[in-house]
Amino acid sequence: MSELIDIEVVYGRSDKQVLLSLSVPVGSTLEECINLSGINTYFPEIIPSEAVVGIFSRPEKLSTRVKAGDRIEIYRPLIADPKEMRKLRAAKMAKK
Repeated sequence: MSELIDIEVVYGRSDKQVLLSLSVPVGSTLEECINLSGINTYFPEIIPSEAVVGIFSRPEKLSTRVKAGDRIEIYRPLIADPKEMRKLRAAKMAKK
């Protein structure tokens, strides 16, 4: 029997957020944890093998092994380039 550790998997959109707590085998990768969590039943747009992820706001690879207590965060794609948005805001402020 494999030893288990407790982790969390989180994802959110503006209309819905989900935090799932689960126990996974020691040595599990981020991708394996996402699959085990079943979070894509709540959010079908999540493709675990293509997800951009992190642990506690720190970007990580899907192949990273989790530790007890880790919170796996699945990130949404950016709608707009942050640098471009800052330029647009600065230009708007300059016109005032």
